[in-house]
Amino acid sequence: MRNLNEDTITQAVLARHAGMSNERLREVMTRLVQHLHAFAREVKLTEAEWAAGIQFLTETGHMCSDKRQEFILLSDTLGLSMLVTAQNNSKPEGCTESTVFGPFHVEGSPEHQLGDDIANGAKGEPCFVSGRVRGIDGKPVPHARMEVWQADEDGFYDVQYAGQDEHRARATLHSDADGRYHFRTIVANPYPIPHDGPVGRMLEALGRHPWRPAHLHFMIQAEGYERLITHVFRNGDRYLDSDAVFGVRSTLIADWVRHDAGIAPDGSRVDTPFYTLDYDFVLNPIEGRAAA
Repeated sequence: MRNLNEDTITQAVLARHAGMSNERLREVMTRLVQHLHAFAREVKLTEAEWAAGIQFLTETGHMCSDKRQEFILLSDTLGLSMLVTAQNNSKPEGCTESTVFGPFHVEGSPEHQLGDDIANGAKGEPCFVSGRVRGIDGKPVPHARMEVWQADEDGFYDVQYAGQDEHRARATLHSDADGRYHFRTIVANPYPIPHDGPVGRMLEALGRHPWRPAHLHFMIQAEGYERLITHVFRNGDRYLDSDAVFGVRSTLIADWVRHDAGIAPDGSRVDTPFYTLDYDFVLNPIEGRAAA
């Protein structure tokens, strides 16, 4: 087809997809082309703006590495990650809500026993975390696989430190036969997402801050239940209502309770003030497969 113009180009592109055998791919690409073209028409996109957009995406790709995923940061800060999470994780009332995965999960995090200090030298005030994993029917979920990870008091995850091969403030544990879990770590603090790249420049141009409220990441999996990816947020944090990635849910906010130096929940003596966090997770059963 020749001599296409701004009024005919969209249908010409869609016509080229006629031979596509993957119906889902056809649906996604059709809508993508339609919405992209509609956007360009609506804002009357200039060639200079189009070129700047291409350059921005190129720089975003160049910023990605095995230590950093700038495209996830872009998706997170545009609210797309949370939108996709919300529309794919509808749960019955009473189940723990899902939130964004984030860019700092690591496959194969170190296995720890319940009660271990998973901080492993990460900087921060001591914190003892405990709770229970159960189904929406109230029954305990035994031996649930729990991956947990967090930033240190300086706002960095272990993978952000150059030359640091040992994992810190990151672990894989399993709930006990009664669904209970407990471990020692460090207090969660607010931190800015990496903002020294194109996403940071975008936020600055938009008049937005890069901060996330203090939180712990959890990914929990158990036979017969849907996988849960979530955070637990620290109550009272100044960024709860302006999270840079739009991930806060009221049901995921909990109290970090401060204690004077003394005997900790695990029976050890702590010579500095420490904190405790107690939080229960409620998993959604896979239809017809809930644990007996």
